[in-house]
Order: sequence, then C-alpha cells, then structure tokens
Amino acid sequence: MGLESRELNRIITNISSDIDFSGVVHVKQGEEVLVHRAFGCADRSEERRNDIHTRFGIASGCKLFTAIGICMLVEQGKIDFHTPLADCLVIAFPHVDPQVTIHQLLTHTSGMPDYFDEEKMSDYEELWKDYPVYRIESLHDFLPLFQEEQMKFPPGERFRYNNAGYIVLGLILEQQTGRTFTEYIETEIFKPCGMMNSGYFSMDRLPRNTALGYIDEEEAGTWRTNIYALPKQGGSDGGAYTTAADMIKLWEALFRYELLEEETTNKLLHPHRAVNEEIHYGYGIWMNKKDGDIYKYHVMGYDPGVSFRASVYPGLDVKVVVPSNKESGPLEMTKGLEEILFAEEIRK
Repeated sequence: MGLESRELNRIITNISSDIDFSGVVHVKQGEEVLVHRAFGCADRSEERRNDIHTRFGIASGCKLFTAIGICMLVEQGKIDFHTPLADCLVIAFPHVDPQVTIHQLLTHTSGMPDYFDEEKMSDYEELWKDYPVYRIESLHDFLPLFQEEQMKFPPGERFRYNNAGYIVLGLILEQQTGRTFTEYIETEIFKPCGMMNSGYFSMDRLPRNTALGYIDEEEAGTWRTNIYALPKQGGSDGGAYTTAADMIKLWEALFRYELLEEETTNKLLHPHRAVNEEIHYGYGIWMNKKDGDIYKYHVMGYDPGVSFRASVYPGLDVKVVVPSNKESGPLEMTKGLEEILFAEEIRK
C-alpha cells in the first residue's frame, strides 16, 4: 500500500503555515513522486518565489559528496581507509598526530582541531571578523584557521564533529588526483548522477534560480542575506548548492551502486561510530537504528541563512529532501512527514 499524497500535502501545508517555511519539499516512494512543492521567496527584495527547480545551499549536507569522492580514491588504489595522514598529504600539521587515518577523518574521530570550535564560540559568523569571507576561495585558505592548533584527543578515542577534518579530506583528494576538489566532485559525482543544477558556486557569482540565504533578526524585525556570513565558495566540508530533485538523483545513484561498488557503498553506509543509542555515523552520513536495524539514512546542514535535511527510509522505499534558505524549517518538516510515514508503516 502506497502513501497517500493528499495526506502528505495536507501536513506539509499546515507545517509550512505554522513555521513560515521557505524552501522545497520533495517526497518520492519507489518511482512515484508523491510531493514536490516550493514555498517562500528565493529573493525577498525582488519578491522572486522559490520553485521546485530552485538551487539551495546545503551547508554540511554535502559532506557525503566528499566521502564518496574519498571512497572513489580507495577503489582506485590511491589510498586505503587506514592510510595515515602522513602518507597521503604533504601539508604539515605540527601538532597533529601523523597516524590519524582516513577512516578517522571520515568518521569525526580523528581528534584534530577544528576551525569552528564550538567549545570556544557559538556563532559561526565570529570566525570571519579577523579573516574575511571573501578570502576563502580554496581549501588551502582554511588552513590558517586550524593548522597550528593542538589535538583535541588521541585519534580514534571518541566522536567529535569536525569540519576541519573534512577540509583535510578535500586536500587529500586534491593531492591524490591533481585536480581541484570542486571540479572533481562536479565531474565525477554530479555529472554521472545527472545533477545538472548542482555545483560549488561562488556567492558573488550565483547562477540563475538560486535562492539567497536569509538571516532573520527577529528582535529588530529585520533580515539580511548571508553573503557576509559564509566563505565565498564552499568546499569539502560544506557549501555546495543543489536542487531537491538533484539530491534525489544522488540518493538513487548511491543506493543502486552506480557511484561506488557494492562493497565500498556498504562501507560508506556502515554505522562505524555510535553517537548515542539510536544515532550512528558512517562515512559522511548519519543513520538511525532501532532494534538493531537501520531505519533511516540522512544528511543535514546548518549555516547562517541555510538549513537542509535529506533522508532515505529503506524499509519504506521513501526518500525525502527538504532544502531551505532560512536557518530553520527542514527539521520540523521532516519530523512532520515522518509521523505520517511511520504511521502508515504501522497500519500495514
């Protein structure tokens, strides 16, 4: 028994109204698109509405792309998941254990210092007071933010979400391929998947039909775009732009083993590290387990003016993608949809 599109649309409409949602909701079961709807404005000043083909920034939602790229290098024999950092990157990190491995970088267990240290700051925009966003045009431009810092803990000791670790993975990919990270991902992942509306676009050169990210200043009753709040161009830790439909294509290609061999895909999707009793982390991807089984794979991203959720529910053969050009909304929308998805599963 399939899901009821009418009920899904009703829930989506109600949630959108309650939270003033701005973005796209795409729900697909099997080969059937159940919902593909857009809400809010891509450009508030010009009153240009979002549509189902609008591109959105997805912040850390694209760490999965980096992980897939690294897995491709493993399949090519250039590196192994247990290759030490010292054997695959010539850049010096004076205080980092050279035995940190690819696996540990992928699973946020390396212990490396992060350029956005949540123990020292809570506002991502604070990073750019002394190091302007317009100077961030390549992965190497991130190095001064963490290269000289001390290790946080011994490699492999525990899970600690780490953006800098994914910058390092991108640098490894660049060194091992002789290509820029963004060109590699766009050519080797986006193009084969048919993700023709996706890319790592510079914020001062956004292509047609791209949503501007908005930061709402509720106390003042005003808003501003996020152009001064994020690096000029995204990279291996986040910052790609995509459409909801393109992200569905990525999910389908990944789970059909069209990007990686089945064995490598299974390693990427394996719950390598427990974050808590239910949530685990693979390679660039989160997963939720219940009674020993994975019932949800997902990626997410949050930046000033950006929020994103994309989920796969294997037991239901359902994929949900919710990008937004505001700082909230996808989580609430995804939770509301899950209530319907799993209520339907219980009724079967």
